[in-house]
Amino acid sequence: MLRPTIAEDTEALIALADEVGVFKPLELTALREVLDDYHATNRAAGHRSTTLETATGIEGFVYFAPAAMTERTWYLYWIAVRKRRHAGGLGSELLAHCEAEIRRAGGRLLLIETSSLPHYEPARRFYLKQGYERHATVGDFYADGDDLVVFRKRLAECAAAAS
Repeated sequence: MLRPTIAEDTEALIALADEVGVFKPLELTALREVLDDYHATNRAAGHRSTTLETATGIEGFVYFAPAAMTERTWYLYWIAVRKRRHAGGLGSELLAHCEAEIRRAGGRLLLIETSSLPHYEPARRFYLKQGYERHATVGDFYADGDDLVVFRKRLAECAAAAS
């Protein structure tokens, strides 16, 4: 079941992200801050967080928001599924939900940023499989040898093509 993330989910979502095994301690700290800010103010500013829960508990989540100073561009900031549930379709379900919500909100473009490090290769393959294009790379962005990789997907027709 997909449902809005609630403040009481925070500890479970951080534990889930930690269990995935790719996020650095700094990123887990940032996730706590993102969720705290979401519940305090950012939900009212249009940010979205959805938790995927089954009979066995919380299995994944997705966090996305409009990009400031853009025309209907959104960012996917977080998506994670329990490691034991990888390759079972839950990530695809979460991403499809995210895309549908953005379309309902009138969004036209979704960007996803990730790392070039080898342990992020499954994430990069996942985005490509979901129809995203690898759009840009910024060398040594996160650290020396750790590039920023940007994926993009158009969710709405180009305004020029629509007229």
